[in-house]
This record gives sequence, C-alpha cells and structure tokens, in this order.
Amino acid sequence: MDKMKSKAQCPADISDNDIFSAMKLMNGYIDITPADFKEIYKIAYQLTVERLYQNFKASDVMTHPVIFVQTDTSLLKTADLMAEHNISGVPVVATGQYVAGVISEKDFLCEMTEQCHLSFMGVVAHCLNNEGHMAVSLQYRHVADIMSVSPICVHENTTITQISDIFENNNINRVPVIDKKEKLTGIVTRSDIIQHFCTIPEITERVAL
Repeated sequence: MDKMKSKAQCPADISDNDIFSAMKLMNGYIDITPADFKEIYKIAYQLTVERLYQNFKASDVMTHPVIFVQTDTSLLKTADLMAEHNISGVPVVATGQYVAGVISEKDFLCEMTEQCHLSFMGVVAHCLNNEGHMAVSLQYRHVADIMSVSPICVHENTTITQISDIFENNNINRVPVIDKKEKLTGIVTRSDIIQHFCTIPEITERVAL
C-alpha cells in the first residue's frame, strides 16, 4: 500500500522559473519563498492523489462479469478455462451464486506436487523426474476437491485502500466482490488496483490544468 502511494508525486519537476512565473500571475502579494511554494504544491498534489485513491471502490475497479466455476466443475475444464482467459485464479460459486471458495494455479501445483513453494521451473524439473505424470491424478477430480475454502470477500463499496491492505496482510492476489445479498458480482486483483492507481496522476494533472 505505502509502496504504491509513494509513486504519487508531482506530475512534473517544477523549476524555479516555473514558480516565479506562477507567483507573478497570481493577484496580490504572497509572502512566501519559491521553495515553500514548491513544497506546498507537492504536498497538496500528494493529498489530492490520496483522496482520489481512497474514493475508488471495488465496484470501480473490479472485473465483471467475472469468470467463475462451480464446485462440481471438473479440474480439466477449470484448467482449460483459466488457460483460455490467461488468468491465474477464479472464484468458485455454489448454488445461488454464493462464493464457496477460490481456485488458483497454486492450488493445482500444491495438489500435483505436494510442494506449494515450487517455482515454475521447479515444477518442470519435478515433472521430468516423474515422467510427466503429475497432473494425471487430477483428470477426473473436481474443483471442490482442491479449492481454497472460506475465501476473503469484499463488498462493492469496499475502498481500494482497504483491499490493498487485505492483499498485503493476507498475502493473496485476488478477492471476490459480493453485493448486498452476498452474491458474486466481480473480482479485484492486484493488477486491477495498480492499473487504476496509475491513472490517478493523469486525472489530477487534468484537474490542475
């Protein structure tokens, strides 16, 4: 969270000439040094960015409609779906669109190797050492067999600030978004927050102009 906020700086490197020119254009006399003027501008800009950042809600950044699977979806179909959409995890829903869990690449790898810490090349090495049969045991199983249960969910009005803290404190990369009836409406990932956060300086630059 703090790392992302630290990127929010002035939209440009303000020179002393810029400051003098700005002060001359202002009506009346201002008893302030150029250095103070520049510092005030930087702080005001930072506060503006943080305010805008905190005003963004899950509903503003979430992916929807969201790709999901059901508890009885086969792992084969789930893997095909994730590969087709180039995503590393999806929510799992039960009857009535209620979130029952989340399934990710990590869940597959843990089940296949019983070593959740393995890197991609670690999986390749493990596969080669075991004649490439790591995934065979998953072929006829279902999502409910390996999914992560009791997932952390957020509501549509949860702020990005709160979601960032959830990611950081729980070491997770995605959270399902639910509505007032506790039903799945979307998903927010780390990349969603980063992409939207990066647009904030552009917004504030346009406002300043």
